[in-house]
Amino acid sequence: MLRRLDLRAAPLPRTADLRGLLPRADVDVDAVLHQVRPIVDAVRERGVEAALEFAEQFEKVRPSGVRVPVQTLNGALAALDPSVRTALETSIERARKVHDEQRRADIVTGVVPGGTVTERFVPVRRVGLYAPGGLAVYPSSVVMNVVPAQAAGVESLVVASPPQAEHGGLPHPTILAAAALLGVEEVWAVGGAQAVALLAYGGTDTDGAELAPVDMVTGPGNVYVTAAKRLLRGFIGIDAEAGPTEIAVLADHTADPVHVAADLISQAEHDPNAASVLVTTSPALADAVDAELGRQVPQTKHTERIRTALTGPQSGAVLVDGLANGITVVDAYAAEHLEIQTEDARSVALQVRNAGAIFVGPYAPVSLGDYCAGSNHVLPTGGCARHSAGLSVQTFLRGVHIVEYTEDALRDVADQVVTLATAEDLPAHGQAVTARFAP
Repeated sequence: MLRRLDLRAAPLPRTADLRGLLPRADVDVDAVLHQVRPIVDAVRERGVEAALEFAEQFEKVRPSGVRVPVQTLNGALAALDPSVRTALETSIERARKVHDEQRRADIVTGVVPGGTVTERFVPVRRVGLYAPGGLAVYPSSVVMNVVPAQAAGVESLVVASPPQAEHGGLPHPTILAAAALLGVEEVWAVGGAQAVALLAYGGTDTDGAELAPVDMVTGPGNVYVTAAKRLLRGFIGIDAEAGPTEIAVLADHTADPVHVAADLISQAEHDPNAASVLVTTSPALADAVDAELGRQVPQTKHTERIRTALTGPQSGAVLVDGLANGITVVDAYAAEHLEIQTEDARSVALQVRNAGAIFVGPYAPVSLGDYCAGSNHVLPTGGCARHSAGLSVQTFLRGVHIVEYTEDALRDVADQVVTLATAEDLPAHGQAVTARFAP
């Protein structure tokens, strides 16, 4: 089922060539910008009315308004299946434990006597958190966005999620229940590119209430959501441009093919464009995983979606000579999720540089991280793990330098400031210092 790439016969290609050889989902955000720009412009110009029109066009339902009443959120929580509530509470508890540890204290550095620089970590004031609809329901994404924002001290949160025709123009009730469980009282029934635009520009709801704009939008979404983020980046902050989900599994002969196949399937279940990649030193394991995929895939609920993802160009099995080469390959791939199923898996994991999150050993599958590991599942895709990190408390904090110098401390460095200002042909910079010491 997985197409194979055999990299054993010769030295590995140089990094740039290797990146081009490895399976990867082909997502062209630029190709949809021309479709998304008019949506963003319409919401900027006409606000809620435009957003509701797009909901009717794309979601086949027109909500009566954008903001979901608080009593509706509380009702969704009261009606939530008790087992689902317990699972969400476990997810929230573990995520809070991890993310609370990420809080940062202010740092005061004494540069010279009388001169200090304080780095103060200030939370973004208001944030829009997007929870997708589409092929699945993602209350877990509500948890993964809200928990770090709350831990960072974000003052104002709004969750946006697409209206559902089958739920009377409201977001899915499990999304509403998750928001209520987290103490979020502001939820908007709006999805897609129009959600990002309305979060950025704000507006007036159908009942006359203000929908305040946000300073940042985070959370995963489809290519249209990603395109809207790209168009609005700078006007608002964003976390990342998310692409289709992906898993890479680095495995040797000790890995259990039943586990590996199940984990590849679990990511393929998200989307026909999802990527599932096996990197292995063992042709026998690759054969066994293929056999397991042939057995397991027909037994899944979303068989066709999974089969499409696993047989697409974004998925495959890569054969390598030795774990050192395997590490080089997974570093070049820079997976959103990377599993290490090898001998001495922790030692191997610590040698990996590029991954959104790393899951070590046979009992840490990616699906654990999706829900209840305590880690965050909003992670960089498309190779962006080479330079970017997943969502965390740091996403919502800005480091602000506070500079304090006494008269003597400034006088001591005045000549150096003037020298550098002169070297850059910016003499007024130097004069701004010397003016303070003029006789």
